[in-house]
Amino acid sequence: MKNLGVVLWILMIGSLGYSQKYKVEIVTEDISNRIAFYALNKNEKDLDVLLTISGTNFRQSRGRPRFIRVPATSKVHMKTIVLMRDKTPTYTYKLQINDSLSSRSLIKEYEEIKIDPPNNILVYITEGCQTCDSLISALDSSKYNYKKMEVEGGTSLYEQLQMSFGPEVPLDSIVTPIVNIGGKLFTRLETYDLVVKEALKP
Repeated sequence: MKNLGVVLWILMIGSLGYSQKYKVEIVTEDISNRIAFYALNKNEKDLDVLLTISGTNFRQSRGRPRFIRVPATSKVHMKTIVLMRDKTPTYTYKLQINDSLSSRSLIKEYEEIKIDPPNNILVYITEGCQTCDSLISALDSSKYNYKKMEVEGGTSLYEQLQMSFGPEVPLDSIVTPIVNIGGKLFTRLETYDLVVKEALKP
């Protein structure tokens, strides 16, 4: 497909009965001479979403737009438009979000996504950590984004962490995960539940 420029305008609207508390991100994917639209629900609540597209130099289904269920922390295909040959599509879309779920909403397949917690999670993995593996495994399978860093003796990272704890607490003596949550260091958050509880604090 030729590299056609796309002019895009976005309008998110809220009206009586529609949620203005929750936000949904729309992403697109080029597929041959088509553009597919997906909704990303980065909230921890299921939502009903209505996507209405208007513009020129493309075709779309003439069926009446319907609310589509977008489960919490998921990605759902909303609509696909067909581009006209050698034309530059120009379109706008309106997005309506309803947190009062309706039995009439269309249920589609969805893809689970990860979201950022209110406070970022960074796990430092030391050689002597005895419970890091179980924590990392739980975080890997969770819905939350996080980062991990291996800490080896003699490195600048090792020295920086040691300075944070002071000489009275040798880093090699810490056998629990060292977790940085929102810029604060913790050594007593050994389980996934404890880490997430701290990361979700306002």
